[in-house]
Amino acid sequence: MNLGLLLKLLHVLASFWFIAGLVGRGYSFWRAGRAKNVQEIHTLLGVSEFFERSAVIPGGTIVFLFGLLTAWLQRWPILGFLQGAASNWLLVSLVLYVGISVVIGPLRLVQRRKQRDQAVEAALALGMVTPELTAAVNDKVVRTFRAVEFITVVVIIVLMVAKPF
Repeated sequence: MNLGLLLKLLHVLASFWFIAGLVGRGYSFWRAGRAKNVQEIHTLLGVSEFFERSAVIPGGTIVFLFGLLTAWLQRWPILGFLQGAASNWLLVSLVLYVGISVVIGPLRLVQRRKQRDQAVEAALALGMVTPELTAAVNDKVVRTFRAVEFITVVVIIVLMVAKPF
């Protein structure tokens, strides 16, 4: 097995880890939005945060790095037409990944996570679900971003498998 093939395998395995994190984070966050007990919400948000920190963030980073290394070792045109290549699926995948994980995600979600943490702490202190906590776990911006993130990952997978252009 050559190094390019090994990196491609690691890229795929890291993708499984990353996607498992997306699904686990999404499901636990969704369940937190339906929970009626402040302690249950707190626990489910903790699970969601666990998936975020142990799979989504590191897994996404490793998928990205292994993908770049694989493309470089196999001499695929990462920058597509900017390199004079006819194939642009890698460039589109790169733009989608960077857009969703580097540009949009951190800018939109960091402040919302802080607000959600504050709402959880206030609700725990009161021992009841507050309107602020309900709003935080049902935040349409977070839900929309995560749906777009998931759809983007699916599109990237299709591009990686089909290499349509």
